[in-house]
Amino acid sequence: MKNMYILISLVLIMSCKKQASTFEETSHSNFETENVIIVVIDGPRYSETWGDPLRLNIPRTKNDLAPIGVVCSQFYNNGKTNTNNGHSALTTGHYHNINNTGLEKPYYPSIFQYFRYMRNGNKSDSWIIASKDKLHVLSDCSYQSWEGKYNPSFNCGVNENGQGGYRHDSITYNKAISIFSSDHPKLALINFREPDFSGHKNDWNAYIQGIKDTDEYIYQLWNFIQNDSVYANKTTLIITNDHGRHLDGIANGFISHGDDCMGCKKINFLALGPDFKQGVVTETPAELIDISTTISYLLSYSMPTSEGRIMHELFDD
Repeated sequence: MKNMYILISLVLIMSCKKQASTFEETSHSNFETENVIIVVIDGPRYSETWGDPLRLNIPRTKNDLAPIGVVCSQFYNNGKTNTNNGHSALTTGHYHNINNTGLEKPYYPSIFQYFRYMRNGNKSDSWIIASKDKLHVLSDCSYQSWEGKYNPSFNCGVNENGQGGYRHDSITYNKAISIFSSDHPKLALINFREPDFSGHKNDWNAYIQGIKDTDEYIYQLWNFIQNDSVYANKTTLIITNDHGRHLDGIANGFISHGDDCMGCKKINFLALGPDFKQGVVTETPAELIDISTTISYLLSYSMPTSEGRIMHELFDD
């Protein structure tokens, strides 16, 4: 069975020069990173986050995290700017046009499936932990011969009463810390529902508070990583968004998202870890599909179906 998957991977790799080059580079990478954690903050506008010159709503990112990491100031979702579409672009390296309600899986295999396959990993080695229950679809794909194979563990949208739906981000944060403490996954994604949840409610104050709260969660998560004996100095933390929101004057403004206006497309990106530049802001354009390829390069495994590029501009020389 494994030989069959190797053959499939090799065929896919050979089908594109860019992908073949990416596979070749993974075999030569030599990094200190052994673990990668991705945090996706759902739906803040760039204008209320890094795009604000004072960065009033993200003090932890501004003062504590950006000085020890690398920011991409030209980072975009160039696909459909909805939650499941943005997340699946990040995890598969493809812009899927999938149902946003959680009824449709991405077509291509994800970073989690390739990671488990290439590393002979256990299910507990990779995790998806999300405030939104519909993101459980990220754990699988519909690609022939990969569907139902090498899936990660997931915990999505179950509240304190055991009910599904959208749970509070504090529950998700605590669940993530519990999983990281017990399983120490080598590859994980965390989704926070804010500030998207409050934006859709047309509650500006709660929307801004959601940005501030997730900023604090990220800071606490980084402190946990750096004080954990397994993760410290061996873990990369990538922080981004799945989409932004309409610019003022477009549709209903910050309340919604989903088109190709710059408010919906332009998003945040910050990377922290032992192999990245520190205190640097890069203006090299990059996009969501580049994350999967960059992670596979960093962890030295192949992501042959990704259409993204390696973000070489992030790495320390």
